Amino acid sequence: MMIWLKSQPRWWRYFVTRCAEDNITVNAGYLAYVTLLSLVPLIAVGVAIFSAFPGFEDTRVAIEEFLFTNLLPTSSDVLQEHIGAFTGNANKMTAVGVSFLAVVALFLIRNIDATLNRIWRIKQKRPGIISFAIYWMVLSLGPVLLGLSIGATSYIVTLVSFADEGIPGFSGFVLKTLPYVISTVGFLMLYTLVPNTRVPLKAALPGAVFAALLFELTKKAFAAYISHFPSYEVIYGALATIPILFVWVYLSWIVVLLGAEFTVCISVSKPPIDDIVKEEVANKE
Repeated sequence: MMIWLKSQPRWWRYFVTRCAEDNITVNAGYLAYVTLLSLVPLIAVGVAIFSAFPGFEDTRVAIEEFLFTNLLPTSSDVLQEHIGAFTGNANKMTAVGVSFLAVVALFLIRNIDATLNRIWRIKQKRPGIISFAIYWMVLSLGPVLLGLSIGATSYIVTLVSFADEGIPGFSGFVLKTLPYVISTVGFLMLYTLVPNTRVPLKAALPGAVFAALLFELTKKAFAAYISHFPSYEVIYGALATIPILFVWVYLSWIVVLLGAEFTVCISVSKPPIDDIVKEEVANKE
């Protein structure tokens, strides 16, 4: 335990150094811009997938409510209204226009893949055909898997509400921890599946937990700031939703990249704690 405590300052310096070398803030700003550019195409493609199966209409509505409620700390109703209008207009486009939207959405996925691989220092790229197949699978199966996960979450919440009758307060505890669990699972999949290398679970899981905790704390802090210091609304008026959305997306990407750096620092072949152990052994000898 003493060796571990002594290694913490050096480990965190190593973490901060990697974050500075990888230009976390610059990459987060770039991804935020691409995300805003791809937000409507992503939603439009998801809506098109669910529209092909009329029986999944309720699932689509549940996904929209889940995303806007849990991922946006404030102004979710206004954003949902505007994005819904944009998506409705996108659905009136021709096949060429829809194809262009799909390309823009794939462009976002490609940039996420490239950014995470740079953080992992991976220079070897996947073949173009394999990359396209993976990106298209994520784009097409992502909404379906998200719908299944939301359905499973709703089922768990229903079971918990029954269990609360026997254990008072149990449902409240589960509902408070459920966002952290969902975020952890999402970050865990991101950090293990996206990099073009094998990421050990013992490194990816702490990184996912770190990112999930940081994401939930950031969401609460950002919501509190917007609620108590409405400077954006005073300056921008009716257009305040736009800078608020951009700032939030930017902060979210910083959290994602910090979690990736945290995972990398744990999974490196020679972490700083090894040097501390060698120094302790040398001193004892």
